[in-house]
Amino acid sequence: MKQTVLRKYARLIAQSGINIQKGQDVIIGCGLDQPKFVEMLVDECYKAGARKVKVEFDHQPLEKLHVRHQTVKALSEVTEWEKARLQHYVDTLPCRIYLDSDDPDGLKGINQEKMAKADQKSYPIVKPFWDKMENKYQWCIAAVPGAAWAKKLFPDLPKGKAIEKLWEAILSTSRVTDDPVAEWEAHDKDLADRCAYLNSLGIAELHYKGDNGTDLTVGLIPEAEFQGGIETSLKGIGFNPNIPSEECFTSPMRGKAEGIVYATKPLSYNGELIENFSVRFEGGKAVEVKAEKNQALLEQMISMDEGAAYLGECALVPVNSPISESGLLFYNTLFDENAACHLALGMGFTNTISGFEDKTLEECRAMGINDSMEHNDFMIGYEGLDIDAITRDGKTVPIFRRGKWAF
Repeated sequence: MKQTVLRKYARLIAQSGINIQKGQDVIIGCGLDQPKFVEMLVDECYKAGARKVKVEFDHQPLEKLHVRHQTVKALSEVTEWEKARLQHYVDTLPCRIYLDSDDPDGLKGINQEKMAKADQKSYPIVKPFWDKMENKYQWCIAAVPGAAWAKKLFPDLPKGKAIEKLWEAILSTSRVTDDPVAEWEAHDKDLADRCAYLNSLGIAELHYKGDNGTDLTVGLIPEAEFQGGIETSLKGIGFNPNIPSEECFTSPMRGKAEGIVYATKPLSYNGELIENFSVRFEGGKAVEVKAEKNQALLEQMISMDEGAAYLGECALVPVNSPISESGLLFYNTLFDENAACHLALGMGFTNTISGFEDKTLEECRAMGINDSMEHNDFMIGYEGLDIDAITRDGKTVPIFRRGKWAF
């Protein structure tokens, strides 16, 4: 891939993704797959005004070793120095970049039950720190090719060519054009206009109906709004949390979902794929799940805590989005969720509440935003999905027809 094109991508992440302000610190979390691009990204962060950039590498094989050899007690331990680091983050609010390149099946064979128990023990310790940072800092998730991920998409190509093809797909769907920053400004405007229309309707419920058996009604929070593209932190700084992004999303009312929905793409969860699954809701809760592959893992996912079986997000994405039109199944939530309408089980977004700036997290959650240690998007959109909005004054307004915007 041409270095000039990669440089534009790095600049997009630094400028439009986290929108670094002069003097801010940056933390980059990434794998070992593209160190040269990481160098480029660090350089662009400094050029954008970063005071200090820290890179934290991770590696799936090491995670498997840790889970295999450590006890649950050791895995879940949050040491005093780790608490001090989290408090430092609370005090300084560094920008965060997450570069995803993981193998979708990279943790296959890991002891999922052991890892889940460790997460359940550590989460209550770290949660108060993250709650204090919520909505206050800029963050962005983007992607670079990993060799195993590339071979998953292009199994018939040699490794080098598969990586090159995945680079092309990432850059194309991320709108890395001659001027990607300007391209994203126009894209953000289009998403904002669509959200404004949705918010003008006064939607009480969304009804999803598909010829694959999906028949689900989800209640919305009266004070919640649809958002898309650029977000604004409590510091007043705009940023794009997902590159790419094609969604208009909101957080629904906890406890208001009835019916069944069928996933239309695999879900990569904890480094393993869950495939061909359905979720049935009663009283807002997922009461029954079925999967042809990894059903036990899906059942574990919705039982991680009390909120993991409730919805945290409803997102609208047309099937003619650039990612969908690429014809690729990415086996990666960042891309696949932006190719199709999706729902998320687990934590909702408090910043979807109108006037959230003047409310506490507890107040937003009391209004119906779900709270959980989990947030797992799964794709439900396809060419056969219709969505209607039932408004608070009793009207039915078409939102999607045959997988595309109806307005």
